Amino acid sequence: MRWLCFLLLASPPLTSAATAQTSGPSTHPKSLQFDVAQVPATRDSFVFRLRGEERGWAVWQYEIRPLETTQEVVYTATSEFRPVEEERLRIVVDRLTGEPRSTFHHIDLFSPRSDTVMVEHDLEVKRGEISGRRRVGTRSGGVKIIPVSRPFARGTVFSDYVFLAGAVSNAMPGDSLAVPAYKEFDDSLVTLTFVAESPTAIDVPAGRFDVLPLRSGGFRIYATRTGPRRVVKGETLAGGFSFELVQSGPVVPTAP
Repeated sequence: MRWLCFLLLASPPLTSAATAQTSGPSTHPKSLQFDVAQVPATRDSFVFRLRGEERGWAVWQYEIRPLETTQEVVYTATSEFRPVEEERLRIVVDRLTGEPRSTFHHIDLFSPRSDTVMVEHDLEVKRGEISGRRRVGTRSGGVKIIPVSRPFARGTVFSDYVFLAGAVSNAMPGDSLAVPAYKEFDDSLVTLTFVAESPTAIDVPAGRFDVLPLRSGGFRIYATRTGPRRVVKGETLAGGFSFELVQSGPVVPTAP
């Protein structure tokens, strides 16, 4: 969900957020990295809760596709957060290098207080540049198309990597890590941080898991510590919103 990305990237500037929470003697945080090759092929279903009340669902799928010289992970997500939004997301990542290749995200909004009823981006990373377009639909029926083209340095990730690859980061208990990230809906470059907390065990509808809590901005995810590596829960730091894994199943192949 778009508002979750805002929470994730709402942390203080890197120089204050990371150095204040680094456990070692160095004042420079380690680089946040994602080993996408560890992402399992799976289809995970989640429940959304707001202040303890069930308010929607999500399905995340990780599909592994072989290519001539490499492999790619196709991450798709669909969700409904009643009564305010529905979304569709598709991200393609190089499975061997972890580098992002493309992202498509469409959200329909149903808030009566907003004139915006649809936001969408369709972007591709190629030869050191991210390009494509964003679309914004209004209640009157108009659609504004905004071209996107900006440099995209190697090592930059999408803001959605928190969910897509949060379970396969290099974070260890006590770490404070950072990486440049592209904020898709704002067309801006920001800093994505992970602060790893103490390992624990939690219960969700899918079962009991040993997890590493990872804090990013105003949000916390719980990533399994052993395979299959996956995110099994997420929550706002204030505790109002959460999602939990309900079940996992086989991949349903998508169109190329």
